[in-house]
Amino acid sequence: MKIRKIITVVEDTNTEIGQAIDPPTRKCAAVAVIENPCAGKFSKDLSELISYGEQLGQLLGDKAVAALGVDPSQTESYGKAALVGMQGELEHAAAILHPALGAPLRKAVEKGAALVPSNKKMGSCGHPLDVPLGHKDAAYVRSHFDGMEVRVTDAPRANEILVAVAVTDSGRPLPRVGGLEAADAVGEDGLR
Repeated sequence: MKIRKIITVVEDTNTEIGQAIDPPTRKCAAVAVIENPCAGKFSKDLSELISYGEQLGQLLGDKAVAALGVDPSQTESYGKAALVGMQGELEHAAAILHPALGAPLRKAVEKGAALVPSNKKMGSCGHPLDVPLGHKDAAYVRSHFDGMEVRVTDAPRANEILVAVAVTDSGRPLPRVGGLEAADAVGEDGLR
């Protein structure tokens, strides 16, 4: 795998609509810009991209958790997304995100019983990519339905893929739409 660059972004929200958030809610995205070996041609076999996904799940998951500065057990939400340059196709993003990226990401955040929310799209340099977020162990925790936008001014180039993993140490600031509370989540079936 050829990685051109890795970017890590941490967002701390200290206040929201005049209300103090204490402790601040924190989100982190770790983003890799990689060369797409399938760019510009049809490839029936996408196993190389699947292997990249496995490697990136661990690499980006570890980087995001480290940037948050918390123990993996203290992470609460996660998500993944990929933006394919114009010489690629959406299936290239699917190959990276779905078959193998999840298991090493779950290891990086400790547990991860819930499905990892994902997004895939095509675009060019500087195109925004929304990384959806959900509670890592219990999908019904509404306070953790969220997202984080990432963009890289010079990526993806036509023959590249931008791959992002996001993790949090909390839910949205000031959640008040009800549902299962994070503290009450059991996390055995990935739902509750």
